[in-house]
Amino acid sequence: MKAPRTVLFHKPYGVVSQFSPLGSHPTLSDFGLPKGIYPCGRLDRDSEGLLVLTDDGALQHRLSDPNFEHPRTYLVQVERVPANDALSRLESGLRLKDGPTRPCRARLLSEEPSLPARQPPIRHRKNVPTAWLQLTLTEGRNRQVRRMTAAVGHPTLRLVRISSGPFRLDDLQPGRWRSA
Repeated sequence: MKAPRTVLFHKPYGVVSQFSPLGSHPTLSDFGLPKGIYPCGRLDRDSEGLLVLTDDGALQHRLSDPNFEHPRTYLVQVERVPANDALSRLESGLRLKDGPTRPCRARLLSEEPSLPARQPPIRHRKNVPTAWLQLTLTEGRNRQVRRMTAAVGHPTLRLVRISSGPFRLDDLQPGRWRSA
């Protein structure tokens, strides 16, 4: 019996979180990932960061099933600097079109995180400042972080997942992977 294989991948911006072709978009099959592993959850094409892939069905279930409430942490660049009440609303949980979100941890970062440059870069607007948040959620609905920040008046400009359960992105560069 072969030992289960788990891989941590830094999904670049613009890559679709699947192996099968999707129009002209790059997919996971473009990065030399081992055969027979599958993503535990997804990151949207316009999101970046940690994607865990495995052939371990039990791990896949634990990381994908919302009942396990495993934490997922994101660095989020938003338009304008959120006030404390916006952060409190995020932390308390919001009502979105598909129902209420679970409470989460939200913190305004005092400085821009050290991240690889995104290609293409975020558009810069001279009269609209940006800020960085760190959000930790225990659920992973479709485009949830983006919908949450928009609901409190701070649209997401860049979204990078830095951890999922016990796994961390650390210094893994975009388009690279390593065994966990």
